[in-house]
Amino acid sequence: MEFIYPINNISQYNADNNHKTMHPLVTVVDFSKASMRDWGNVTSIKFQYGMYCVYLKDVKCGDLKYGRHLYDYQAGTLAFFAPGQVMEMQKPPEPYQPMGFGLVFHPDFLLGTTLGKRIDEYQFFDYETHEALHLSEDERAMILSSFQKIQFELNQPIDKHSKKLIAANIELFLDYCQRFYDRQFITRDNINKGLLAKFEQLLKDYFNSEQPQQIGIPAVSYFAQQLNLSANYFGDLIKKETGQSAKDYLQNKTIETAKKRMFETNKNINEISMELGFKYPQHFTRLFKQKVGITPNEYRNLN
Repeated sequence: MEFIYPINNISQYNADNNHKTMHPLVTVVDFSKASMRDWGNVTSIKFQYGMYCVYLKDVKCGDLKYGRHLYDYQAGTLAFFAPGQVMEMQKPPEPYQPMGFGLVFHPDFLLGTTLGKRIDEYQFFDYETHEALHLSEDERAMILSSFQKIQFELNQPIDKHSKKLIAANIELFLDYCQRFYDRQFITRDNINKGLLAKFEQLLKDYFNSEQPQQIGIPAVSYFAQQLNLSANYFGDLIKKETGQSAKDYLQNKTIETAKKRMFETNKNINEISMELGFKYPQHFTRLFKQKVGITPNEYRNLN
């Protein structure tokens, strides 16, 4: 039997985890204070997120599934969920005591804050599979310290300073998370280079097939899916490895392929553009001129 658990209300979430509500829109949860999790006849729980949730997990409690893939979420990792996401958790083999910490805040809390203007910068809220943040001991200590600072502000009587200080501490916490993710991209360099090599082969195979005519020009979302990555994580990986956005990287590779075909075949520009997935030749000509500075015909004639 599947159980659906919406996460939309701070007070309800605190009550479910044996916590007192100190602020109606923000909470820091110590899961060791929650009751034992005994699922009974429930085989899976589907969490429907209506709030931003960040979890530092300290216990193995079942596999989390996002879409078709299992989340890379083991003890000692930090995971991020945003409003509108759905996560499914399979029943663990036996009842367990939750351990770890969580930061949960309602999107309404962001209104009128600097954090609200920046929240979309933290793309890790949209990461999916194999993409949780694996913390070092020092990073874990910093995360716990950030939670303590946020909790300190939550414990104070609400006044005109509360929202600004709580939002500033959450923003600082997320900035640290961004730094730690940047570190993870570096420490997983060999894994990333393997993914990049696989992506290069996928892109080569794509152009050598009939997929461009069937699907269209190469898209970031398509190749991210082929690599079992979220579009945001894939884009960040490409940016850190190549210095280019994933979109620019794909466009540049498309232009490189077009240049080769201009001299390796006798096909006209319209035929080449259709082979590369462009629905209209003028779209190809516009992109080519944007990237190269001259039109495809001018380029072919010059060379």
